[in-house]
Amino acid sequence: MPIPLILVDLLFFTGKKGGMESYVREIYSRMPRENSGVQFIALASSELAAGDTSWFPGDVIDSGISGEDRIAWARGELFSVAGFARSRRASLIHCPANLGPLYSRIPVVMTIHDLLPFRHPEYVPGAYSLILRTLIRLGARTAHRVLTVSKASRTDIRRYLRITRTAIDVIPLAGETPATGAIPTRVRRADQLLAVGNRMPHKNFSTLLAALARLPESTRPHLVVTGSHGDDPLSPLVAELGLQRWVSLRGWLTPKELDALYSESTLFVFPTFFEGFGLPVLEAMAHGCPVLCSDIPVLHEVAGDAAGYVDAHDAARLAESIGELISSPDELARLTISGLARAAEFTWDRTAQQTLESFQRVLAER
Repeated sequence: MPIPLILVDLLFFTGKKGGMESYVREIYSRMPRENSGVQFIALASSELAAGDTSWFPGDVIDSGISGEDRIAWARGELFSVAGFARSRRASLIHCPANLGPLYSRIPVVMTIHDLLPFRHPEYVPGAYSLILRTLIRLGARTAHRVLTVSKASRTDIRRYLRITRTAIDVIPLAGETPATGAIPTRVRRADQLLAVGNRMPHKNFSTLLAALARLPESTRPHLVVTGSHGDDPLSPLVAELGLQRWVSLRGWLTPKELDALYSESTLFVFPTFFEGFGLPVLEAMAHGCPVLCSDIPVLHEVAGDAAGYVDAHDAARLAESIGELISSPDELARLTISGLARAAEFTWDRTAQQTLESFQRVLAER
């Protein structure tokens, strides 16, 4: 009997999209390359195909589609993935990045990380919000089973996409392990804050900067913000608030560069308004960096009692919380210890194994 072939849709992967790329890289680097009862093949963006694909446990085929070209990417998701899977006689398709085929005779497992365009369309630019909602609905309608990363996201999926609970598997993510393979030695710089993320409005960096400006200059910490591409849209606000001396906008960094920042920062601040999971929180904890984050349900689900929480709509309260924490070595030490323990409860090996089990259930049902 032939070994089932699973096609993994990596048209979105460019190396510059953060959490969803960490997700596929971490789980597929842990998928068994033999004796698992399945085999893998990937349909990749031109950017991924030109880079390092050694982490993927099978052949990687260049689709010729750029993941940076939103129109070409969407067209590929709708019409190319299922046709390619059919041509390779695949038994199952995994679409790991919120989008999937318009139609497929081959069973589709689709990972939906979050429903930001449904919950907060005001945070997604213009018509792009409507386009994303349409594409996600179409993909979910085709999917045989949906994977998601948190109970909060499962609730949203049931509400907005009307998918039955039995068709959804909740498989949490895990913290990115340090690039060295071990927890780096904590060598803190004096009062340095770290924040990461793209520059979409829901990441709420404007409130973080406003909070920083409220802190007295004599005790104001330095803030490093990573995750932008090209000219950083936060630069004008930094100048307007007179924070040039206290803010470094670092852009997109390598894992080793991020390791160094996590290791030397006094506090990781995550003032987001919305997340499907909140992977950076676990990444900070896994590196031993204390965390202060938004008081929203999904981050309580991820961080438990191992983080500080604050209403991130309130710049004054955020400033107060930052000031209290950076002046409290005992509380920072407690958050470091509890954060390491919390991060250890989430492992990429478990995420990969549960994902493979979901695939195997679909294959068995078919």
